[in-house]
Amino acid sequence: MSLVPWNRRDFLQSAAVAAGSLTAPARRFATRPKFLRGFGESENPYKELSVPTVINCWGTVTVLGGSLIRPEVEAVMAQASRHFVRLLELHAAAGARISEMLKLPAGHSALVTSGAAAAIQSGLAGILTGKNQEFVKQLPDLTGMKSEVVIQRAHRNEYESQMRTTGVKIVEVETRDDLRQKISDRTAMMHFANYGNSAGQIKVDEWAKLAAEYKVPCLNDAAADTPPVSHLTDYIHLGYDLVVYSGGKAMRGPQCAGLLLGRADLIANALLNSSPNSPSVGRGQKVGKEEIVGMIKALELYLDEDHDALQRIWQDRLKLISDRITKVPRVVTAFYVPEIANHVPHMQITWDQNSVRLTPERVSQLLEESEPHIVMVVNDEDRPGILCMNSFMLQPGEDKIVAEKLVHIFRSAT
Repeated sequence: MSLVPWNRRDFLQSAAVAAGSLTAPARRFATRPKFLRGFGESENPYKELSVPTVINCWGTVTVLGGSLIRPEVEAVMAQASRHFVRLLELHAAAGARISEMLKLPAGHSALVTSGAAAAIQSGLAGILTGKNQEFVKQLPDLTGMKSEVVIQRAHRNEYESQMRTTGVKIVEVETRDDLRQKISDRTAMMHFANYGNSAGQIKVDEWAKLAAEYKVPCLNDAAADTPPVSHLTDYIHLGYDLVVYSGGKAMRGPQCAGLLLGRADLIANALLNSSPNSPSVGRGQKVGKEEIVGMIKALELYLDEDHDALQRIWQDRLKLISDRITKVPRVVTAFYVPEIANHVPHMQITWDQNSVRLTPERVSQLLEESEPHIVMVVNDEDRPGILCMNSFMLQPGEDKIVAEKLVHIFRSAT
């Protein structure tokens, strides 16, 4: 993840896409009101709740609400909200449509879940229970089922909670020899956390090959690993039985939606362990009809997008901020793109603290306390103690606000 020089490119103006007007169904549905009364009347419900909105220089993180839903996705979700539908039929149709859109190999399908974490849980649960309805009811009691998931030590993370809800034991390995010794007839699944690829000794392609060799299903948690758009299918072609993505990050679908892609039999078993099926360990991870159709629309738009143009827009936003803040003496910027996950232009900001008497943590705090509030992190990726940002969640004009605030903070401390 080396620093790269900045090359100025032609600035591309991004045009806002307005959602079309919606006509309410004529049957027994009332016409939608032209405006709201009471809560929401101000068109800023967060302000009415005294919860400040923020300018997001961090990225598509769940704690900030992921990404902003596209207007077209909002429109389709509103259409879906005005009808009843059999959810299992909708799941099947959505899986078929998504498979067609992604050109998944024969024998593969898709499931819309309530986020990537829920996809991990339902995917593993389906591997454990198969089609056995009694096993579905029984989880997390694993009597009669396999009971272990193998993961590399460098891939251990907080999302293991979703796996442990099924009752499994997490078995840690570091080397290929460890894996050979610890794979057994108790092993249900081999789990790969994609963002840990560089840290683990067994890389993404070899993990899938070893899983096939040992005849153990393997799942790749690639939740934030788009862009590039090709990653939506790359891991399936590497041989992963299941792959998990977040729908509410770069695809800008509903925040509470995710995608589980993989072998059709495992997808069907995952649905058995998901809402609306009850009782099941995943009944609480409900994904609504609105999110299902919204995820289809978001994926359609994402696949049709000009990703090179977006990269240029994001780069230009960082360039504008860099040009302005580096006019402050001893402030320096450098640019990088993470190898895996949030694979978009990033910028690190450093300065001589004898000249600008502030720590990165204090600058981050001052940005959060400013008006408007700006979230910019310290310790991004492998850059401990460095103020870092990306621009792909900034809205038009927010780059200028961020630059102005940073210049004010730096000049005030010199």
